[in-house]
Amino acid sequence: MLRSRYGHLQPKLSQNQFQSPLYLESSETPGGVTGDIYALINSPFAIAAAALNEPARWCDILMLHLNTKYCRAANDSHGSALQVNIGKKHEQPVDEAYRVDFAYRVAAATPDYLMVMLTADQGPLSTHDYRIILEAVPLGNGRTFIHFTYSYAYGFSGRLAMQAYLGTIGSGKVGFTVMGKQSDGRALYIDGMRGMVERNTMRYYLAIEAFLGALSAPPQARLEKSLHDWFAAVERYPRQLHELEQSEYLDMKRKEHLRQRAEAGPL
Repeated sequence: MLRSRYGHLQPKLSQNQFQSPLYLESSETPGGVTGDIYALINSPFAIAAAALNEPARWCDILMLHLNTKYCRAANDSHGSALQVNIGKKHEQPVDEAYRVDFAYRVAAATPDYLMVMLTADQGPLSTHDYRIILEAVPLGNGRTFIHFTYSYAYGFSGRLAMQAYLGTIGSGKVGFTVMGKQSDGRALYIDGMRGMVERNTMRYYLAIEAFLGALSAPPQARLEKSLHDWFAAVERYPRQLHELEQSEYLDMKRKEHLRQRAEAGPL
């Protein structure tokens, strides 16, 4: 089905606002939002699949996101899990960030298909039922086609919290879906809950791309390469994704990684 989807999406992958083989879509229901990205990446499937089906590597990916303050992979009686702390876009103590416990599962891993699922029952701002899903298939010539999904649900209190954010700190923020044109001819982008999920879906996808791209560097250089590459990728879309200056982002993330290594111990 993913290969078939690639065939249907080829026109949109070749010509789009991103100037990259990437297609993004989102949806909203009365109780949740979902963002989906389909993209062609220049990474051999065997290399990408080997890296993406390890829980600890997903911490490397999630830590690139500016709101991720801590991530640790662990095993418990239910299987593999990721302990993730989500917080502000600036420096913040781990104990002040919201802890989200993701169950990690490799749903399929064959020579020509990978499916990884991260699920969490509860999240910040009264959100719940988080789903991070990655599918990948090889396309030959060292390329891989991936489908990335990011979704969560919310009840009445969660919606109120989200609307409060969008009415204050998040006011003026937009997503990527073009809804029309403004009076001056500029694009009119989706906002609100769909805009929010589109921004974070893109941030997580760019983290996957940066992580895979850094695998070509020596192990000791991969962190710096992935940090620089993620920030550069985000800055291609300043209207939607610019939050920090590069020096502030790099300084914060270096400190978070040092803190994470220092605090690594029994859960």
